[in-house]
Amino acid sequence: MTDNFIQVEINGQPRQIAANLTVEALLKQIELSTPAVAVEVNLELIPREKHPSTLVQNGDQLEIVSLVGGG
Repeated sequence: MTDNFIQVEINGQPRQIAANLTVEALLKQIELSTPAVAVEVNLELIPREKHPSTLVQNGDQLEIVSLVGGG
């Protein structure tokens, strides 16, 4: 692994991502940047207003849930 990438787990799947990404930037990168998304990092719910300032760290375990409306 180089200094430019870190290893994380997203919804149970190992994944290599760019280092120094915020939660907000990660959501944009994986195309889940919608208002109806919830993010947990290491079992801690991250409020939406903290997505731009919360850095994803090497080894973090993220759970990302996108709410989908329907009937």
